[in-house]
Amino acid sequence: MKSVIVTDNLRKYFPIRGGLFSTRKGEVKAVDGVSLAIKKGETFGLVGESGCGKTTAGKTVIRLLKPDSGRIFFDPEGGLSDNPSDDFKQFDIARLKGRRLKSLRRHMQIVYQNPSTSLNPRMLVKDIVAEPLFVHKICRGKEAEKRVLDMLERVGLSEEHLRRYPHEFSGGQKQRIAIARALITHPKFVVLDEPTSSVDVSVRASLLQLFKELQKNMGLTYLFISHDLSMVEAICERVAVMYLGKVVEVAEAEELFEKPLHPYTQALFSAIPIPDPKTKRKRIILKGEPPSPANPPTGCRFHPRCPHVMDICRSEEPKLEEVKPKHLVACHLY
Repeated sequence: MKSVIVTDNLRKYFPIRGGLFSTRKGEVKAVDGVSLAIKKGETFGLVGESGCGKTTAGKTVIRLLKPDSGRIFFDPEGGLSDNPSDDFKQFDIARLKGRRLKSLRRHMQIVYQNPSTSLNPRMLVKDIVAEPLFVHKICRGKEAEKRVLDMLERVGLSEEHLRRYPHEFSGGQKQRIAIARALITHPKFVVLDEPTSSVDVSVRASLLQLFKELQKNMGLTYLFISHDLSMVEAICERVAVMYLGKVVEVAEAEELFEKPLHPYTQALFSAIPIPDPKTKRKRIILKGEPPSPANPPTGCRFHPRCPHVMDICRSEEPKLEEVKPKHLVACHLY
């Protein structure tokens, strides 16, 4: 199956400034050489601890942030080869700007973590959801009203919600409004940035089911960013694990959760609670604290905390390579 998004050695650094004239003192390497291929129609998971660069990667992929280097290939029809050099039709959106970039915006959308901060409190719901239609000059008037109502009904809301303000809704309803706004232009690729973290546990299952139904009915491709590993396991076909700006492991979800290979992935997944008090899982406690992305370690970035560290880990950075069918890992153990 062809891909919708292919990234090639993507990097995004943030400057650290200080002093009287705000001179550049260094840089935070939030995303540092990430290469991914997201297939058409799949839900691709991105996991890792706080500060590893997941959200920055998601925003950079859809060009909300401009990358410092690397390439981003995007084809709304899902016709990209995993290898960027294989297909002359694919185009690099990493350097696009102005009208050419805006023309692609309707095909790439994002649902943010906290709908309370992403929804304008001074706008009615009907105006919030319709705004992308006006920005992209898709339609206005009665046609726009019809589309807005249709989309609200798809996400589980109704006509009576059109003329209310965001503060009149619960957290789960606010997130449904945010989802409706993201999907009103009928995009092909959607970044879900921890979309269930701000709602109650009882609401998460209904949102998860909603995402699956919308994906099936609208032909969507998701990048699902989350801390909730149980949600990732339930909804994602493939999963990538990030650590300190780098992807350290990529595999199909079932394979990754059953047999994680990278020492960091093993430690991360050992923290997943088991709903059976009689079943015990061996916890892997990592030593030390995560290094600063402003000054990452040489060689493998995980080596200061790794229980299997070798001399080569301190000097040479491991490459992300396929060690089993469809299972890639960046570790000198393999």
